[in-house]
Order: sequence, then structure tokens, then C-alpha cells
Amino acid sequence: MHTAAGVEACLPIRSDMDLVWVRQHVRQAAARLGFGLVDQTKLITAASELARNTLVHGGGGQMEATQVGTAGAQGLRLAFTDEGPGIADLDLALSDGYTSGGGLGMGLSGARRLVHDFDIDTAPGSGTTVRVTCWVGRPPRPREEV
Repeated sequence: MHTAAGVEACLPIRSDMDLVWVRQHVRQAAARLGFGLVDQTKLITAASELARNTLVHGGGGQMEATQVGTAGAQGLRLAFTDEGPGIADLDLALSDGYTSGGGLGMGLSGARRLVHDFDIDTAPGSGTTVRVTCWVGRPPRPREEV
């Protein structure tokens, strides 16, 4: 079971400058939690792509950062939320190599590969929320069924 320590930050994403603040916050939070440099870089890269998507495709929104923990592991969960047009073809948007242009060219599939947990809620006309979680060291193992 994952427990959340509460939202530690809620940052607006309304301009290119906000993208800088998102990256800085993620970098500081990941370092504080003990992420290694490679894992920090992966998380910052994913956050940068998702924040840009929130701004460019969602018309702006916000990022919530939450420290999470489970037995023996701690991590950082980031939720990017917008009230834009939503994603019409989620399968296409998540396919490898798909990009609508303007970002880092990695798309949602690239961001998904950089994190341990990835979840997206979207529907045409109702906005998008993307949640990603990275765990310090390695992801916790799923609870085994007995």
C-alpha cells in the first residue's frame, strides 16, 4: 500500500517561465529524497515533457508534487492536470515515436519509459491528468497474491 505524505507543492503551468520552476522544484525534491543523479535526470526530463504538454496542448494547468512511501521505499509522485481538449486518440499518443512537435520529441511514451509508474486520465473535451511516480533506488515490488 502506498501512502502519501501530502501534497508538498502545487505549481501553476501557464508560461515558459513556469516550466523552469517545475524543473527546479522537481530537481530539488528528487535530490532531497535521495534520488541519484541519473534518476533525477530521468524524472526532470519526464516532468519537463509533461509540463510542456500541459502548457502547449492543454492550454495550461498545474503540477502537484507529492512525496509517497511504502514499506521500505519512498518516491515522488507528480500529477500534471489541465482542462484542455483532452487526447482524442490515446493509443496513438502513447505509441513509440509519436510526437505532435514542439516538445523534446519524446512524447508521452518517452516520458512513460523514464518513470516507474505512469497513469493517464483523459477524454475528448474533458482535459487530461498524467500521474507519474519515481521511487528512490528501485520501485517497490507489487504485493504478491497468496
